[in-house]
Amino acid sequence: MAKSLNEVGASTYQRIKRDIIFGDLAPSKKLKLDGLRQSYSASMSTLRETLNRLASEGFVEAQDQRGFFVTPVSREDLIEIAELRVLLECHALRLSVKNGDTDWEGNLVAAHHKLHLMEQKMQGGDDSQKEGWKRYDWEFHKALIQACGSRNLLSLHAVLYDKYLRYQMLVLTYRGEAAAEEHRHMFEAALNRDVDRAAQVLQLHIEKGLEHTLAAF
Repeated sequence: MAKSLNEVGASTYQRIKRDIIFGDLAPSKKLKLDGLRQSYSASMSTLRETLNRLASEGFVEAQDQRGFFVTPVSREDLIEIAELRVLLECHALRLSVKNGDTDWEGNLVAAHHKLHLMEQKMQGGDDSQKEGWKRYDWEFHKALIQACGSRNLLSLHAVLYDKYLRYQMLVLTYRGEAAAEEHRHMFEAALNRDVDRAAQVLQLHIEKGLEHTLAAF
């Protein structure tokens, strides 16, 4: 069955965004429509719509008379993104821990279990599933804040997380046991409804991740 125009547009958006985040489309790269049309099998109108959407989210720059470019990276931008993530994610976590029900707890347990198994593989030297690792990392952080009760907050956080992730993918190195321990402490604090402890560890986790990324940037 042929895909609808909306499905094609959504698929093209997800693929191009993924390739920007994971570095297949490098920072500052010019996005030529003819080349994109061949690579992503999408129409010019779909590509323009996709690039404008990505520009509104900050992953692409639309320059007058020059076309579209992948948004460049900088240490200053990374620091700002991390600081904003601390503000939004810690606030969302506090709300979520207070509001979370049994379903939230169950989803959090499942998300942490998957991440923990992947982290064990990474610590054992298996770094062949980097994309899967970051997917499980995202699912865990999302599960932590899912009960915050605000769609706008979740939406803003998702965009910030992807921007932060793009920097991590550019210099991808694993922090190892320290990061896994931070995830465990966050998980336990959340289940124990220890709001302050959960937020404290989350802030530390983001700040340590920032330091690690900056050191390799």
